[in-house]
Amino acid sequence: PEVQREDAESDWSADSWSDYGSRDKPGTTLGRTVPDGNVLFPDIFHTDHLLFYERFRAYQDYILADCKASEVKRFIAEYLEKVLEPSGWQAIWRTDVFEVLVGVVDVDFAALKAVVQLSEPFLCESQDSSFTLECMQELLELKEHQILLQELWVVYDESGEFDQTALAIEHVRFFYRCIWRTWDEEEEDEFDYFVRCVEPRLRLHYDILEHRVPSGLIADYQNLLSQCEELYEKFLSVRNSISSNDSDSEAENVSMVEGLKLYDKVEHLKQKLKLIENPLLRYVFGYQKYGSLQAKGLRPTGARVIHVVPWTMTASLLHMLARDKLCPPSCEELEIQFHRDPLAAVNASYEGDKVIICPGHYFVDGVFSIADSVELEGYGLPDDVVIEKQGKGDNFFDCTGANIKISNLKLVQHDAVEGILNVHHGKTTLENCVLQCETTGITVRTSAELLMRNSDLYGAKGAGVEIYPGSVCTLLHNGIHHCKEGILVKNFLDEDYEVPKIAMINNMIHNNEGYGVVLVRPTIPSEMKDASAQETEVGWFDGVKIKENEFQDFLMMWLLCMPVGDILFPALGNTQHTQAGDETACAEGSRQEQPACVTDELELCKRAETSEQTENNSEIANVLGATSAKKTQSHKKRLSELGFTEADDNVMSQEMFVSVEGNQFKWNGKGSFGIFFF
Repeated sequence: PEVQREDAESDWSADSWSDYGSRDKPGTTLGRTVPDGNVLFPDIFHTDHLLFYERFRAYQDYILADCKASEVKRFIAEYLEKVLEPSGWQAIWRTDVFEVLVGVVDVDFAALKAVVQLSEPFLCESQDSSFTLECMQELLELKEHQILLQELWVVYDESGEFDQTALAIEHVRFFYRCIWRTWDEEEEDEFDYFVRCVEPRLRLHYDILEHRVPSGLIADYQNLLSQCEELYEKFLSVRNSISSNDSDSEAENVSMVEGLKLYDKVEHLKQKLKLIENPLLRYVFGYQKYGSLQAKGLRPTGARVIHVVPWTMTASLLHMLARDKLCPPSCEELEIQFHRDPLAAVNASYEGDKVIICPGHYFVDGVFSIADSVELEGYGLPDDVVIEKQGKGDNFFDCTGANIKISNLKLVQHDAVEGILNVHHGKTTLENCVLQCETTGITVRTSAELLMRNSDLYGAKGAGVEIYPGSVCTLLHNGIHHCKEGILVKNFLDEDYEVPKIAMINNMIHNNEGYGVVLVRPTIPSEMKDASAQETEVGWFDGVKIKENEFQDFLMMWLLCMPVGDILFPALGNTQHTQAGDETACAEGSRQEQPACVTDELELCKRAETSEQTENNSEIANVLGATSAKKTQSHKKRLSELGFTEADDNVMSQEMFVSVEGNQFKWNGKGSFGIFFF
């Protein structure tokens, strides 16, 4: 009985927040809040604190279900008819100019409006004193006493009778403020509206509330949304002017051309908005955030300074610093400055300065924005010189200098939205460092260059290293492990982006949740056409499904790039790889015929593992090279369409420079290499 009673109480708690609720339960289940302002308005229901899953379930199960965009208003009206009290409740009517207490006497569900009258006593608060009782009565008469439901905040009632009314109006208000776009109704109705628009926009809203989206990306989204709404209004105006005029005049033709241009701009902005709304594609294109960050350049005196950051300074440490770091080989007289923390030292640096950080554990609440060619060096091993981020923020290290070097440091990231290190412009060298990440790891933006050598990176919830189009990334002798993905290569095959130049040599990429290396690229229309024409499977190639129409190109590219002694032919029509090397085949034959004669199975396993790692490196290089070749072909086609029969060598050399050698891929959840199409 005790267990049954506890289960019943748990069920009551779970149902109390549902949108249909239980009307037979006494008392309200919602909170109350006191309205702001000087007028003594009655308390209102507190409904704007709903969780993601509460709104998600309401829209999916009760309000929108599988409706199309053109059916949204009708579905909302049907939902309100079920849960909304048609009369007998009070609300505060809020606009940007005034607030006034009204009573609801009826609801027009089809129009999503309430029929109201002013309450007694008359309570109104406005920015000026012009909104008198007579003025408000005239305004209501002009509106025929009908007010949009989303402009009403239901007055609190302890009985619980109006709980569902308050929740329903909150859902309608949130929908039209945060989800609905004026152009949604004109979208195609092939997919249900909830899946295509509501869910991604709802997730984005809560990701922003929970500080999961960089502030720069939020600003970009708001700017794009404002631009799109403004252009769409202009487009509607032009379209209406055309539809109302049947003449075939020159002005009509000009309006049509203007309308087409506006339509193209609106569609372009809508696609950008969808990219940000989609959680999978949100960071594919990124955003330009630090273009305005200016370098300080050389000091006015032309002198260079060595900045020293000691955790504690002792005589022996000062002696070793003077011996190892503070006496340059040249006889140049250098100025030395001492700082309390690394961030202060970096902020005080100019072009050509050097920051030496002594052993210690430094806690920093801020962002390292390095716009000059500065060198940061830890004096000791990376585990002895630790810089740990405190407080929430978008990122940790932002590099835009022409030649930045960071060495012998351990960077620890907490409560961040972006990666631990972002290279936006210029070249950044990372050597002998340890990076303990939380979100993404290192991001190499377009036109930036990263050289990462003898370093260890782990813990990223995204990719360990993100490589953007038009960037240069060299990874030598590093460990990248325990991330969601190891390395993410972004190649968009678009005329606006050059393919990245990549070198990966002798890296250990292991224990990542997804792939060791992932290539992100769009599906080309020609590929979709070929795929629809020929979908016959030939087999599998190193974990990649091969179709009949692409097998020859794939195999030729693979054979050209593989060393002669390392060629392994896959068995067609089978998901298992057949290794046909002479030594391995002989050894397997001997093992089948004479099991007792096998004495060196460990050596065979080692050979097989080495062969597999060579195969993985070759596969990555081949696929990246093939992607680069497709980019070159599409670029040649565009040039030929423009009338250029002979392309400039510099223009046509935009191929992905790929050097992938000696890397080891172990224990990655989905395999060594994968391709993400969008």
